[in-house]
Amino acid sequence: MSGPAPRYLVTSAGEATTVLRRMARSGWHTREGFALPEAAWDVAEQRLMLFGRVPDMDTAALAVLAAARGAAVVVIADERSEPGRAVLADLSRIGAVLRDPNVDPVDESAAHGGDGLPLTDEQRSLLDRLGAGETIAAAAEAEFLSLRTANRRIAEARKALGVRTTREAVLTYLRATRDESA
Repeated sequence: MSGPAPRYLVTSAGEATTVLRRMARSGWHTREGFALPEAAWDVAEQRLMLFGRVPDMDTAALAVLAAARGAAVVVIADERSEPGRAVLADLSRIGAVLRDPNVDPVDESAAHGGDGLPLTDEQRSLLDRLGAGETIAAAAEAEFLSLRTANRRIAEARKALGVRTTREAVLTYLRATRDESA
C-alpha cells in the first residue's frame, strides 16, 4: 500500500482481530499498544500497525500521536465514550477513519483512485462541488439530485469519513485528493 497508513476505530477485540489478520497478511507488522519508542519521527516506512483499547484520554493521545507519526492504528473504543469521541475526532483530522473492520484500505484505494477514502462516486462529486464553493442546493441541482438526497449522500459521506460536520468531510476529502495528485 503506497497511501497513508490506515486508521480504524472498532468496538470489539473480535473486530480488531479481523483487521489485524488481514493487514498482517498484507505485510504489516502488528504490535499491541500505542507507544512508539523509536527515535525517528516518521515511522511510515516500517509498515507498523499498533492496536489496543482506549479506555482513557492518555491512551487516546498516544494513539493519535502514533497515527500522526505514520503508524497504522486499530483503536478499540466505544465512540460514545469521551475517549472514543476524542480519538475519533483527532484521528479524523489526520485523515479518514475506517469503522468497518471488513473494509480493506488497499481495495478501497484501488477502487477509488488511490485516495483510500470509502466514498461512492456520487458522494465524491458532491464533495468536489462543495469544495469548489458551491452550496449544497447548487451541488444537488448540478448533480440532478433532490436537496434531500444530496443531504442524505453528504450525511453518508460524513459517517464513512468519521467526521461530524460537512465542512470536516469536505476538508478531509480535499486533503486526501490533493495528496493523491501530488
